[in-house]
Amino acid sequence: MLLVFCWLNRRLSGTWLLALGLTLNLLVIAANGGFMPISPQTASRLVTQEVVQTVPLGSRFGYGKDVLLMPADTHLVWLSDRFLPPEGFPYQVAFSLGDVVIAAGAFWLTAAQGKSLQASFEKNIKEAE
Repeated sequence: MLLVFCWLNRRLSGTWLLALGLTLNLLVIAANGGFMPISPQTASRLVTQEVVQTVPLGSRFGYGKDVLLMPADTHLVWLSDRFLPPEGFPYQVAFSLGDVVIAAGAFWLTAAQGKSLQASFEKNIKEAE
């Protein structure tokens, strides 16, 4: 659905970056059985090591999109959920390179549309004067 959104809005600034991030996530998920891989090391930063040890490798991690896999067993490991915010950050979550690209594309798309609306507003003000 999101790729369809990107296709329909492909002329808007930032949409191509958003689509690239979605494609990166789709690739790694498709290459790993339909789930986003996360390593035990990364997962242990989200929950305790004891909790991670109760999840068998190759099983879903939690109730979300992740599957617990060793990096050696992960296809396209560099696209997996492997990044974390700094320790002490109030909300700990693992994210992927695709997520970073999606965020950049969404920001660019939103900023570009804001500039477009502002320019249109300013034009309307000048015409009204």
